[in-house]
Amino acid sequence: MTTTVAPPALASAARLRRPRTDWRGWWFVGPFMLVFALVFLAPLAYALYLSLFRDQLIGGTAFVGLANYGAALTDPQFWEAFGRVLIFLVVQVPIMLALALGAALAIDSARLRGASFFRIVLFLPYAVPAVVAVLMWGYIYGDQFGLTANINGFFGFELLTPFAKQWMLVAIGNIVTWEFVGYNMLIFYSALKTIPTELYEAASIDGAGAWRTVFSIKIPSLRGAIVIATIFSIIGSFQLFNEPNILRPLAPNVITTYYTPNMYAYYLSFSGQQFNYAATVAIIMGVITAVIAYVVQLRGSRAEVR
Repeated sequence: MTTTVAPPALASAARLRRPRTDWRGWWFVGPFMLVFALVFLAPLAYALYLSLFRDQLIGGTAFVGLANYGAALTDPQFWEAFGRVLIFLVVQVPIMLALALGAALAIDSARLRGASFFRIVLFLPYAVPAVVAVLMWGYIYGDQFGLTANINGFFGFELLTPFAKQWMLVAIGNIVTWEFVGYNMLIFYSALKTIPTELYEAASIDGAGAWRTVFSIKIPSLRGAIVIATIFSIIGSFQLFNEPNILRPLAPNVITTYYTPNMYAYYLSFSGQQFNYAATVAIIMGVITAVIAYVVQLRGSRAEVR
């Protein structure tokens, strides 16, 4: 049995004909990756770096490893702030999403007159800058001025006390709900518009009424949109900062510097000059938020498969 050996010239030609790696796609992806690395990865890496050090009275900045994380995990102020936003999430998010879902279903139905008008009106609060919205509600809540003061003055006693300790979280939840119901409504409404009309026709032929169509076709078709809105709302709840921070001058005895984890990290950094510990708190909250959001997404994906 004989073997044929390709001439050197043919072997060289075969190597030359091998397809080369096409790097042209990176010219399109490269700018985004560069910006992503500079504005996301680099600050994250720097925060991780800061969390491993501590500024000491003697010896200056020293490497302490995971000591800051141990201190944060046993910090009662951190856990009080975390528990507060957790309660806020459990109570406010379902109410907000239920209102947004109801509004989307009502606007999508053919029985509501002026659906375009209501869609714009519901979405309009989201278009208002967050700072302006909180200032506006702050004047409404003020017990010395504004609508609340006028109502209390009319009845002769404190009927409404939104700045009381037991009502402050409710007042903040009302502001956040007012701001973001329209945003979530638009997510649900957009998902409703993607439902094939054939499903509605089949339901009509089977004699399904309006409520049956809602619970058998519309809401099951909105599972993906509901998961997305829930994840966004969870992230927003754990990032709660603007509303309590802007209202703090109106109720300084109720809204403390550690009212939420983000406020705690902010005041540790900019008022207490504890940059290392603030970075630690921020990273812990980032990890907790990412884990909870991933669990919600995973459960939502499994529900869709079923």
